[in-house]
Amino acid sequence: MFGRQAIAIAMTKRVSGCLLIALVSTAATPALAQTGLRLTHDDLQKRANGVLALMSFSIVPDITTSSLSIGSGGGSTSGSSDFFMTQLGGGDTLSDSVPIYLEGVLAASRYDPTFIATQGAESRRIPTKWNSISATGGIGWDFKLTDELKLRPIFNFALGNVSSDLRAASWYVGRKTGRDVDFLDRGSLNAYGLGGSVMLDYEHYRPGYEVDVELRYSDIRLQSFSSSAAVRGKAVAQSANLWARYRAPTGMMLLQRPLRYVLELTHSEFLGDQRGVLGFDRLTSVGAGLELDSSAYNVVITRTRLVGRYVFGTNVSGFSVGLAVSF
Repeated sequence: MFGRQAIAIAMTKRVSGCLLIALVSTAATPALAQTGLRLTHDDLQKRANGVLALMSFSIVPDITTSSLSIGSGGGSTSGSSDFFMTQLGGGDTLSDSVPIYLEGVLAASRYDPTFIATQGAESRRIPTKWNSISATGGIGWDFKLTDELKLRPIFNFALGNVSSDLRAASWYVGRKTGRDVDFLDRGSLNAYGLGGSVMLDYEHYRPGYEVDVELRYSDIRLQSFSSSAAVRGKAVAQSANLWARYRAPTGMMLLQRPLRYVLELTHSEFLGDQRGVLGFDRLTSVGAGLELDSSAYNVVITRTRLVGRYVFGTNVSGFSVGLAVSF
């Protein structure tokens, strides 16, 4: 998935379904008729843990979650929450003689929870915007089991930031609450992650076709640091992923090389704090596309792949278009 000097960019994916986030979503905030809106430390703490659970999807390289756009119940009186994430990543082994594997992932996401504040009989929606960015690196070593099969343990490290902004709603919270809501109003949560992955990489290449299969298990622990005083958070990113790709010539020639067709299959099982946080425990992606070979020319990019994918899981389904290049 991220080997063979590939950099993958998920262009678009829209997933329909319910955003079921028990700790981060928009349950009505407790309120007292006499004192106005109140946000307890436990409320913020649960949301801090939950938003790191969302970040955990972006720090592990995975085709099925490389770009997500999920919305829920925008018109509900109990609030709404929209989630968007995109991911850019790549990885490769340096050479057969130096089997050091390096990978990297950059990701950005936005989560827009809407809180419902009550003041007696009055009910008012308070929108917020939580934006996060993260970067993950990995260094591993290829142990050659056979000519076509490698075992690849990887050490992973990650760094991320979540920022919150009430924007137009801050005036209402400032008037109605007597508590410090620094995290909701332009607060920040920083997090680092340490962990590892283990991968089985199978490469079966023949003149008429190529088969790649990767089986990967990842476990990365996220912990907040140097954040707004109101919140601390932690989350565990655990997932198991199977990825397979088949490539073969179409019979057409472009740029003095055969134009290949590409078939893909990916299945991910989400464990730890990822399990169920977005309303599903697993995602499957099936895809088909074309690969253009430009290696006959003196250019940096040797292959370009355009793949359309259908993604589905419990309560969710959607389509994506992915662009990847090899060097």
